[in-house]
Amino acid sequence: MNDQGDPIEQIRLELRRGIVVLAVLSQLDSASYGYNLVQRLAALGLDVEEGTLYPLLRRLEKQGLLKSEWDTSDSRPRKYYRVSGEGQRVLNVLRAEWQQTVDVMTRILKEDHHA
Repeated sequence: MNDQGDPIEQIRLELRRGIVVLAVLSQLDSASYGYNLVQRLAALGLDVEEGTLYPLLRRLEKQGLLKSEWDTSDSRPRKYYRVSGEGQRVLNVLRAEWQQTVDVMTRILKEDHHA
């Protein structure tokens, strides 16, 4: 069965969308370029493809949650991203909401509905 027809895969993708935004914002308190961010997230256990990450970085920058600057001092120019003041505010709210959601879901999933 292909991924498009697999309901588990579809649900997994829906859950990951918001998680990736939160993860990216949380890792950009210091400036980082895309590939480095992919490696850092993978080292922490979250695999994000570059084809997913780069459009997300551009969207977050357009929304004012990230700021960027080019480093052209190397032979290969790199665009570095960092969370903006507004991005930090959003991250703080999302972090609190995430923790609340995890707490609620932990309670819900521990419930014995078969008693």
